[in-house]
Amino acid sequence: MTPPEAQSSSSDVAVSSTCGKINISPEEFHELRASASAAKATAHCPYSRFRVGAAVLVANGSVVAGANVENASYPVGLCAERVALSKAVTDGTWSASSSTSAFRAIAVSTDISPPASPCGMCRQFIREFCPLSMPVIMFDKNDEYVVLTLEELLPMSFGPDQLPPAGAPGAP
Repeated sequence: MTPPEAQSSSSDVAVSSTCGKINISPEEFHELRASASAAKATAHCPYSRFRVGAAVLVANGSVVAGANVENASYPVGLCAERVALSKAVTDGTWSASSSTSAFRAIAVSTDISPPASPCGMCRQFIREFCPLSMPVIMFDKNDEYVVLTLEELLPMSFGPDQLPPAGAPGAP
């Protein structure tokens, strides 16, 4: 798959077109961009020196941000996307039983160009809480962006909807 061409977040035409396609307002788009970009400043990345910020838009209009947190034991580190989603889940912003807390979009911001996509582990983590139609907005160091859906980033995914319901054969 050829990635889409990066768009400028300073172009009102590009942002308006994008927002119409992914069903968020230009204000929400800019808040996601600003929150993800600002979250990079809180990253703890002494090993890779690769700052990542993420921000998730919730149906109630709130935005929850997070940054990557590395560890000397590399696999123990946390990516920004997982931090933002986990914060929203654990602080009660998100609830599986409430449609007003559903996630509507996630933004990721890095210090490189072109924009970087979430890693495979994060794609799977996003899949746990978000529909496959969820837009993932990826910003680069120049605030240019690319948007792909979760399904485009994680085709043929495995998610909670494929697990057997409680009480079914093979279910706990």
